[in-house]
Amino acid sequence: MRPNFSVLFLTTLIGAAQGLFIALFACELLSPTALEANFFVGGSVIILLFSGLGLLASFFHLGHPERAWRAMMMWRTSWLSREVIALPAFMGAAFAYGVAHHLEMGSNITIAVGVVGVVMSITLFVCTAMIYAAVKVLKEWAHPLTIVNFTLLGSASGFTLAAAYANFMAPELTMNLAQVAFFLTAVSLVTRGSSLLRNANLTPVSTLQSAIGIKHPRIVQKSQGSMGGSYNTREYFHGKSAEFIKTIVPSFLVLSFIAPLLLVMSVPVLAFILQYVGLLAERWYFFAEAKHPQNMYYQGVA
Repeated sequence: MRPNFSVLFLTTLIGAAQGLFIALFACELLSPTALEANFFVGGSVIILLFSGLGLLASFFHLGHPERAWRAMMMWRTSWLSREVIALPAFMGAAFAYGVAHHLEMGSNITIAVGVVGVVMSITLFVCTAMIYAAVKVLKEWAHPLTIVNFTLLGSASGFTLAAAYANFMAPELTMNLAQVAFFLTAVSLVTRGSSLLRNANLTPVSTLQSAIGIKHPRIVQKSQGSMGGSYNTREYFHGKSAEFIKTIVPSFLVLSFIAPLLLVMSVPVLAFILQYVGLLAERWYFFAEAKHPQNMYYQGVA
């Protein structure tokens, strides 16, 4: 599939925001009296900034942005519609969480709002991942590991961001948050590596024979199925060379996992920056590795 950069920024930015919210709420539960309200207010601002930038990026993926509100109309059957509803709901909970701390409404109120925010964060992880996991024709996506990886990668980047934020606002929390970020990054390396191994060994459901309805045992494709560019040739293939694909996998493995594991305990800000760049590359490959069956017919060029 062809990766769309607006979707890459959407999913990685909101994933970090969701993970950061969970980290902030965990800090409140474990240190209810040791932290100042400004710590949670500032964190909420960062969450809203990342979520807002992700939401803004999503509009560049729309052919008619003025009709974006219609995306939520099919919430009964569409995971995309559910994501469109869950994202503003999550942002609303983050806003309310920051306001509750700013007004010092008390721990009962802030914890209640925090629970709602965590539930919306998890709901948003599931909705975003299911947009892809529900596409049965793309075997690389149609697997529970898609949901697991979206959740773990977002949570890992969120806790790394939380450690970087705490390094300035609450240094006493930095190491604890960094340790959680280290653990989540290590686990996500295992699960993402598992999906890479699984996808590398998938057997295509379709063949050249089934694609064109001819049962001859030996079929060789000599030319593309379309004389010029078309929706099929643009949207269902990433257009990059095999050499490029071979370089991007080790690149995102190093940036998303290895570098943060080495740096998060000592330089969490740099760890987050490298991890986020790596997650952009990881998300690009997530889309690119999905092989649509139609590409057997349309991507061979004489």
